[in-house]
Amino acid sequence: MSNNKTPMTADAARRIQSETAKQNGGRVPKGSFAARAISAAARNENALKGGK
Repeated sequence: MSNNKTPMTADAARRIQSETAKQNGGRVPKGSFAARAISAAARNENALKGGK
């Protein structure tokens, strides 16, 4: 595992979600890496806007 601290972006999360959905009949499984990426991107976007 890398120690890269680059925050997850919305664009990266979209790419991950798209590929995961393609592999799972259009669904993103709960708790999957794609689901966690989407959540992390949302948190990062909110933090940039001054939210908590």
